[in-house]
Order: sequence, then structure tokens, then C-alpha cells
Amino acid sequence: MSIFYIVYFIVFPFFFVNIFVALIIITFQEQGEAELQDGEIDKNQKSCIDFTIGARPLERYMPKNRNTFKYKVWRIVVSTPFEYFIMMLIVFNTLLLMMKYHNQSEMYEKSLKYINMGFTGMFSVETVLKIIGFGFKNFFKDPWNIFDLITVLGSIVDALWMEFGSNSINVGFLRLFRAARLIKLLRQGYTIRILLWTFVQSFKALPYVCLLIAMLFFIYAIIGMQVFGNIKLGTVENSITRHNNFQSFEQGVMLLFRCATGEAWPNIMLACLKGKACDDDAEKGAGEYCGSTLAYAYFVSFIFFCSFLMLNLFVAVIMDNFDYLTRDSSILGAHHLDEFVRIWAEYDPNATGRIHYTEMYDMLKNMDPPLGFGNKCPNRLAYKKLIRMNMPLDDELRVQFTTTLFALIRENLSIKMRAPEEMDQADLELRETITNIWPLQAKKMLNLLVPPIDQLNKGKLSVGKIYAGFLILESWRNTRFGQIDSGMPANSKDIAY
Repeated sequence: MSIFYIVYFIVFPFFFVNIFVALIIITFQEQGEAELQDGEIDKNQKSCIDFTIGARPLERYMPKNRNTFKYKVWRIVVSTPFEYFIMMLIVFNTLLLMMKYHNQSEMYEKSLKYINMGFTGMFSVETVLKIIGFGFKNFFKDPWNIFDLITVLGSIVDALWMEFGSNSINVGFLRLFRAARLIKLLRQGYTIRILLWTFVQSFKALPYVCLLIAMLFFIYAIIGMQVFGNIKLGTVENSITRHNNFQSFEQGVMLLFRCATGEAWPNIMLACLKGKACDDDAEKGAGEYCGSTLAYAYFVSFIFFCSFLMLNLFVAVIMDNFDYLTRDSSILGAHHLDEFVRIWAEYDPNATGRIHYTEMYDMLKNMDPPLGFGNKCPNRLAYKKLIRMNMPLDDELRVQFTTTLFALIRENLSIKMRAPEEMDQADLELRETITNIWPLQAKKMLNLLVPPIDQLNKGKLSVGKIYAGFLILESWRNTRFGQIDSGMPANSKDIAY
């Protein structure tokens, strides 16, 4: 007989329930893609364009006078070795928190205390250097800097209290600031930033799922009050008690929440069946009973809708945003694009939204694929990509932030990319597609996303024309001298003019 239950628990919970969950996730993803069937772009392309429409250049502070002490300090705090050093301190500080144990010796405890004070001092020096390098006003523009300051101040108070404070007052919560330093690692590392960005994108959709669950709880709580609200409160064994009942809306919601966790919901269901004693305040005649056989359908349907449908929508939303984990890593996705914004700020610290086309080339060469070209990308291949991207230039030979990002996405994902003689028609079709899917945003940003033809005509200079010249020049050099230039032409600006 035991084999029957073993087989049942393997087949039903492990297979059929998970198949049901998988169907929910697949249906959720298909519904998200249904609206794009006539839009001529897929879900990943739409996500990238959504990011581009909302992206803005980041302001990255840099002291103007490079001969000042402030600039030298700024160079230190923004340098990569300094970031790695702080990461190393955070890791060692985390290991220090793990070294405490029960009945430790007094010498060991003092050693840990002084080492912790040393870490607190080094993190304090980091904060002071950042305040000097960025300035007081610019320091507080970055939320991470505010977090660092709060963590350091809390750690200092903790260290001072351990040294000079009284044992009569428990301030153990201050030690949370030591563990909070580990959160700083979230901003370090490309992969961690991608995961953090994905979680943020998931949270944007979760409120809608929460609203559906709230509606489900509201409806079932109201029904429970009407049908089971008159049952007499009993002991804990009866499951309907003063802490667990349907006599008010709030109590009903809390009871349903308990059922949603799976805690003893069959016992609660049985306690609500027909034939239970009525409450003294219930408007019932002598000899009448409360409860209802509807309890079977009520609780079973609630568990089905809540546990199997609604709660699994959370999983569907998160998996929908993590779908890039199952895609080819060489395909550009929206989770890559935050790196473009971050690196653009290094070339445009004042967030003007424009950089020189030579800086743009250097930026794309320093970005790893699939976002950028990569350092190993041959110049000829990079030139060909830029010819297809073909962003317009202003009078100072600068490219625009949004236009460059969208052109990069369009080239990587082949969004209506055709032969050169057909690109004008493709641009018109893409402008129409963007207008249909993003009607409000298109009014402001359409010309930035897909520049009009008159900005790329024969009388206007563009990135495509400049790098077409570079490509011709390099081909001529290879033919005449048999050499391959490893960098850009030295007189590139003169050629552009």
C-alpha cells in the first residue's frame, strides 16, 4: 500500500502540478507576445526599444581644474583599482562577521573588535575621499553614496558604543550596519548589475499580479463573511477561533492568507461545514445550525485559484524577465543596454547627450559584444557596421545619445535592415511601426529614434559617409602598400571635413 502513495506523490505533485505551472507560464508569455504579431517586431526588440525610449544620459561629475587636489582625489575614487580594493575590504569584513562564536575567549573577542574598528576606519576614509573628490553637493546625488554614508555612520556609532557604551542598553541592531556593507557588492560587476536590473523590471509588473490577488482575496472574504460569519467561535481544535474566523472583513482576509500558505486549510474547511453551532449574536432561531456544505467548493476553489494560478503568476512574471538566460548569449537584450548608459557617461560626464564621432567609435570598441564591437573587432568590420548605423552628425561632428543607442540596437537585432538602396523605404516603415506601438512617445522621440531622410541626404554629413571614406582609404592602403592599419586614420577629422 505504501508503494501506491509513493507513486502518487511522485506522479501528481512532481509532474502534473509542475506541468500545470509550466502551462501558466507559457500562456502568460504567449499573451505578452500576441500584441506584437502584427507589429513586425518581436518581444526582445520591443523591450530594447522600450529601454531606449526611457533612457537618458547619466551625469558623471568630474572636476574642471585638473591641477587641483580635488581632481587627484576624484581620479583615485573613480579608478578601477580603488573599486577592487573596496570590494576586497567588503569580502574580508563579511568573513569577519562569520568568525564570531559562542563562549569565545576574551582575547579573541577583543581581536575581532579591533579588526572591525579597522575596517570601519577604512570605510570612513573611503567616504571622506568621495566627499572631497565629488564635492558635498554631488556626493549626495548618487543614492549609493548616501547608502555608504549611512552605513559608515551606523558602524561608527556601533564601534564607539562597544568601546565606551553601557551594557545596560542593547544596541545590537547597530551591528546590522556591518552586514549592510555586503549590499555594496550589488553595484560591482557586470553580471550582478544585469541581475539587479532584471529584478527591477520584474517588480514593475508585479503590482498588477498583486492587484489580481487582492481582488481574489476581497471576493472570497466577502463570501466567507456572508456564509461562514455566524459560526460560533470555539477552541483551537475547532479551527474557528477568535483569531481565526470570518466575523469581520479583516479577520476573513487573514484567515484566507493562512489558507493560501497551506497551513491546516482542510481543518478550517471542515470547521465551516453545515451543522456547526451558531454564534450567540447570530440572527438564528432555536435549533438552527450555521455553516454550509458550500465550504468544500469554497475552500478547494480558493486554494486552486490562489496557490495554483495567482501565485504562479509571480513566477511567470519573473521568468518572463529572465528569459534571456535561455537565449543565445550573443543576442543583444534589454539587460545589456544599461551598460551603454554607464559607459556613455564616461565620454559625456555633463550629460549633454552628444559626443564626437571619434569618441563614439572608441566607446563602441571598448564595449564587449553583443552590445559593442569589442577590442578584437577588425576595423573594417567596425566601419561596415557604422556605415549601416549611419547616424546624422551636428555641426560639431557629434552624435546624439538616443540616436546612437537605437542605431546600435537596430544593427544588432536587424530591425528592418535592408540593402542600402532600400534603407529609405525601410526607415519609413520603421517610423510607421514605432508610431503604431508607441503613439505618445513617437510625438517627441520619433526623429531621434529614426532620423528623417532629409538629415541623411546628399548635403548632410553622417557617420555612414565618414566611415565609408575610412573603409575606402583602408582598402586603398591594403591594395597599394599591403598593410593593415590597426587604428583609425591619424587625420580622421581632416577627412571628415
